Amino acid sequence: MFSLKPKEGGSTHTPVTPPENTNLLKGGIILALILILGVGYNAYSTRSTLEGRIAVLEKQLAGQVDEVKTLKQRDVDISADIGLVTKKVGLTAQELDASRKYAERLKADQEKAREQLASELATKASSSDVAAVSTKVTEVQQGTDTKIGAVSGEVKTVSANLDATKKDLADSRREITDVKTTLSAQIARNSTELNDLRKKGERDYFEFDISKPKKNELSRVADIQLQLRRTDPKKAKYDMLIQVDDSRLEKKDRTANEPVQFLVGKDKLRYEIVVNYVDKDRIRGYLSAPKDKALAAERPVKPE
Repeated sequence: MFSLKPKEGGSTHTPVTPPENTNLLKGGIILALILILGVGYNAYSTRSTLEGRIAVLEKQLAGQVDEVKTLKQRDVDISADIGLVTKKVGLTAQELDASRKYAERLKADQEKAREQLASELATKASSSDVAAVSTKVTEVQQGTDTKIGAVSGEVKTVSANLDATKKDLADSRREITDVKTTLSAQIARNSTELNDLRKKGERDYFEFDISKPKKNELSRVADIQLQLRRTDPKKAKYDMLIQVDDSRLEKKDRTANEPVQFLVGKDKLRYEIVVNYVDKDRIRGYLSAPKDKALAAERPVKPE
């Protein structure tokens, strides 16, 4: 081991110690890093919480949008049913308006003829000319009265047809409204509830299990035919075509356990379809029909 000794006659060097301010600076830096990490973690936690709440709100909003779409589809079905009768009323009203305008035009022509004949009377002095003109006035008057009478008869006929059409429209609206407000509380969501409805003995129930056809064929259920058009298992929605007598009813965007009601036959028997399960290209549910046809008829049967 060698020992270092100061040279004789030279100055002695003392070791340099770090200042205390260096330790304080290191402590401050460490504390600042801890605070930065704390603030960053707090911001991350707050952001995660907000994202979770936003996801929940978006899900709730999507559910409400689906409900609004269902209500809009029901309104579209009612508007489509009423639109046919409303169109008929519009055509009848146009015919009535055309007849009235024709009568007004005839009256205007009559006034014009009278003025022209009066002018001729004023310029001609002989009695023979006056007699001829008077005869012409009488002929024109009679012809115009006959035409006006015929038009008035047509107007009365059109008015009677319009009143009858309005009455049919009112009856149709009442029938459509009734179909939307009856039996909705008496649906079964599973086989147990369906058996409970059967025990009441008020209606007949026919279960069905239908898949989407490959060639647009129809599946018979009791005395009607059904065809599955589309399914959306995630939203439990489906589109269906119903063949009733000689008519086809298309029901779109319907939901599982939603009653679909319609009238069948000239006696307006009320049928109801409820789909309980919606799978990929497949639906399962039941058809409900009145057991006593005569008693359940919504339109009285006229005696033959």
